[in-house]
Amino acid sequence: MTGVGTRTRAGATGVVLRSGTRALAAWRPTPYAVAGTAFWLLLAVVAWHTPIASDFGQHASAVQRVRDNPWHPANPLLKEPGTDSPYYSPYIVALGLAARATGAAGWQMVRWCGPLNLAVLVAGVGAYARTLSTRRVAPVYALLAFTLLWGVEGKEWSGFCGVWSLTRGASYPSCFAVGLTFLLWAWTDRLARRGGTAWQYAGLGAAAGVLLLVHPITALAAAVGVAATVAARQHGWSRRVAGRWALAAAAAVAVAAAWPYFDVFALAGDTTVDQVHRRLYTHPWQWYGLALAGVPALAWRAARARLRDPLVLMFAADGAIAAYGWFSGHYTYGRVFALLLVPLQFGLAVELAAAPPWTRLRAALVPPAAVALCFALAAQIGSVVPQSWLPVATQHPARWPDYRWVADRVPVGDVVLTDESIPMHVLPAYGLYLVAPTWPDPSTPAADRDRRWSDTTAYFAPSTPPARRAAIAHTYDATWLLLPPTGHPPTPATLTATSPQTGEHLYHLTPPKVGKP
Repeated sequence: MTGVGTRTRAGATGVVLRSGTRALAAWRPTPYAVAGTAFWLLLAVVAWHTPIASDFGQHASAVQRVRDNPWHPANPLLKEPGTDSPYYSPYIVALGLAARATGAAGWQMVRWCGPLNLAVLVAGVGAYARTLSTRRVAPVYALLAFTLLWGVEGKEWSGFCGVWSLTRGASYPSCFAVGLTFLLWAWTDRLARRGGTAWQYAGLGAAAGVLLLVHPITALAAAVGVAATVAARQHGWSRRVAGRWALAAAAAVAVAAAWPYFDVFALAGDTTVDQVHRRLYTHPWQWYGLALAGVPALAWRAARARLRDPLVLMFAADGAIAAYGWFSGHYTYGRVFALLLVPLQFGLAVELAAAPPWTRLRAALVPPAAVALCFALAAQIGSVVPQSWLPVATQHPARWPDYRWVADRVPVGDVVLTDESIPMHVLPAYGLYLVAPTWPDPSTPAADRDRRWSDTTAYFAPSTPPARRAAIAHTYDATWLLLPPTGHPPTPATLTATSPQTGEHLYHLTPPKVGKP
């Protein structure tokens, strides 16, 4: 009996193994699983090795402040309270709490989020593309169009997901927000087509509320996409259906209003960063020109479906918001360009993926799409491929110098006096404070920002008396001074270190106790 039982169990195991082997052999990864994974791996590696630059320091500093004091974090850049700072979003607070639990520094947490944010972005692009087309290659084309068809020059801006920009911005909250936006649109499409439980609608609204807190201007474009999807996809309106969508909207507002760190709705009329964003309107061809290859596809969708196409509705509404930003002078609304191009990019991708059959439109789309793709590769390839691997000289993102030599000597929470742009962006990543902010924070009054910049300018002016410099350093509790190689230090000051890369000098200040200037 034992021998029979053994043979029976062995035979059953063999059947299971053979069935599993056949199932594994029959499984084939989708084209998007292959392309998306390759894209994620390439960008994750490049972003991981990109030096700290641009907005990285601002976000890493905010994470460090939450790590140090979760309930009352200080201002990300200035040694003063951070009350009502919009930088303390759920994204930043979550990273700060993770840093506190693990003992990691703020800049390390931001760096580690790059691969995660890219995964959310890739998943979101794929999910949304599948709501527009059932063709297996449609998500692949959508990912290529969304990350390549921007402008004729490589440009970097937070929330703009061209390959060039992602090499630095993958770890920013804006990248996560754009990926979450695509997932919300796919979720909305599913509910509009098939319906769902009240909890599913409330969950959609809660996620939208989190998005509003993480990146408000992306949330505005996301809300446009949600509304466009509902208008185009929802059939059979009833009191019950309207109530479910109202529940989703109420959940979004409730989540955003309940956030204790800042009032996101107070940002609606804020003009603090308007002038910073004026650049988004100045060179439209250089920034967005290649996306125009999708205009014929979008026009065809408009002629075919009119007001029942989500991409057409989305493009019209986002275009109106961008126009309002230009004519009103509230240039911050120009950030909707990050998602305004989606209807052009995805419309082109979906139409090309629908071939065969080759209609006249699809055949006509191939030449401009191929030309645009060539220009896009020429513009952005330098951001991911070293020059030694390329046959011709190409443009590459500037590699900012490393300031770990300063961070290794200056304790977290100390104030450093400098008026150089690059260190002012990088040093906050290591938890160091500045005297003047690199980016305006709405929580700091404009008069205070102006005063700080005026004092910083005065400190480095050659004609400023030593007593005045000492008073400025004392006012802002600055105990460290970073000077360029040709700078002359005040007295008393002790040279602490010199950068082997840039020749900059780090001094330790010992200012006398004097009154405020």
